[in-house]
Amino acid sequence: MANITILGLGPGDPGQLTCQAWDTLKQAGEVYLRTSQHPTVPGLPESLRVHSFDHFYEEEHDFARVYDRIVAEVLELGQRPKGVLYAVPGHPFVAESTGPEIARRAAERGIPLQVIEGLSFLEPVFTALRIDPLPQITILDALDLVSSYHPMFPPDAPALVAQLYSPMLAGEVKITLMAQYPDDFPVRLVHGAGTAKEIVEDLPLYQIDQSAHIGLLTSLYLPPLGEYTSFEGFQELIAHLRSPEGCPWDREQTHQSLRTNLMEEAYEALEAIDRDDQLEMVEEFGDLLLQIVLQTQIAAEYGEFTMADVIRGIHTKLVRRHPHVFADLDVQDADEVIRNWESIKAAERSQNAGQEEKGLLDGIPLAMPSLSVADKYQRRAARVGFDWPGIEGVFDKLEEELSELRHAGTEGEQAEEFGDLLFALVNLGRWWGIDAESALRETNVKFKQRFSAIESAARTQGRQLNELTLDEMEAIWQSAKGK
Repeated sequence: MANITILGLGPGDPGQLTCQAWDTLKQAGEVYLRTSQHPTVPGLPESLRVHSFDHFYEEEHDFARVYDRIVAEVLELGQRPKGVLYAVPGHPFVAESTGPEIARRAAERGIPLQVIEGLSFLEPVFTALRIDPLPQITILDALDLVSSYHPMFPPDAPALVAQLYSPMLAGEVKITLMAQYPDDFPVRLVHGAGTAKEIVEDLPLYQIDQSAHIGLLTSLYLPPLGEYTSFEGFQELIAHLRSPEGCPWDREQTHQSLRTNLMEEAYEALEAIDRDDQLEMVEEFGDLLLQIVLQTQIAAEYGEFTMADVIRGIHTKLVRRHPHVFADLDVQDADEVIRNWESIKAAERSQNAGQEEKGLLDGIPLAMPSLSVADKYQRRAARVGFDWPGIEGVFDKLEEELSELRHAGTEGEQAEEFGDLLFALVNLGRWWGIDAESALRETNVKFKQRFSAIESAARTQGRQLNELTLDEMEAIWQSAKGK
């Protein structure tokens, strides 16, 4: 005979207790309840002496601590000769933290354990919603959801948020969900599923915390956000395009053949950012994402790496490089964050035993625009103290390089001094907080717009560009400049 028996009380209606559970309760002299705040409790056999752990909830402010104390108490009671009957709402292993932990610790200690099944809250919730959870519903705990800043499940599938027990918790849940779902997204609240007080509410997401019916037996149902809204679905699309049933062009692509595409899409995304065009950003970010997923799919097919490897790698790196967020390191400001970042990267380089030792300026792709490379070199060097003590030194260097360019003799010397001057200009931009690449890109756009005004004026006059005098061009340029 088991020393510990864990019994499921079902979703809330005493009539939904299993026959085995009812027989066990009738034969037992006493039962310990995780909580007496459950609709089944008044329907328990009158002969049963009932204890509960409700006082733990009153004494502790943290559910983890409450559940740990309950588990410890049940294990202690289970060592009595008569053992213990411990009853929980619903099913002992569905949305129930104490059941699995008691089973784990009982196995470690060699304490016999019996589980009396119970109908979980899920079946009556699905009945109330009139839905089949298959093939892809996500089930979450409300407390786990609010500990995140973004929903961690695919939005193109339905989701059920369980144990939404208070308006305050519902308010926190909706804030997390609204990072992905529209404020007025239609959702459903299910209260008291499987009981005589069952209610299903249809309302917009932003109103869920205003429901007057929220309680211990409340769940939130989220319909699918819509087709083509999940990262996993997009991966499937790319894999399909690469499959034998897919597109011949996509199947022929390699890492090398797509290299130019990746670079072009990155520049187009930057251009959308520069124009602050939100609709274009959506499109261009999508095009850039396509290149990342397609490259990774090719790698997966050749056994090189998978998307899980890519995500795991960057996730691990970000956590490791943010100890002031994910560990106990204290930092005062962004400058200290950067200095600590460089220290962590230096430690990472030293740990790469057997690999070629890398310097501070390694790891910056030379395929990047040269102005951006120069800026990154200078910023990294400055972080370790290799920098002018004041901006006057930067101006002096700029004048020095300009003078050397003026006196350069050969074409080779001119090219070298011209490069040095550009490098010094990038450094001045860094001191002023100007990104040289972005500044030049904006100037290019400005030049194109003003030159286009000259072309437009020539067409209006029925003349060719080369028929305009320099003074006429300058007049049109200045007019366009003033707009």
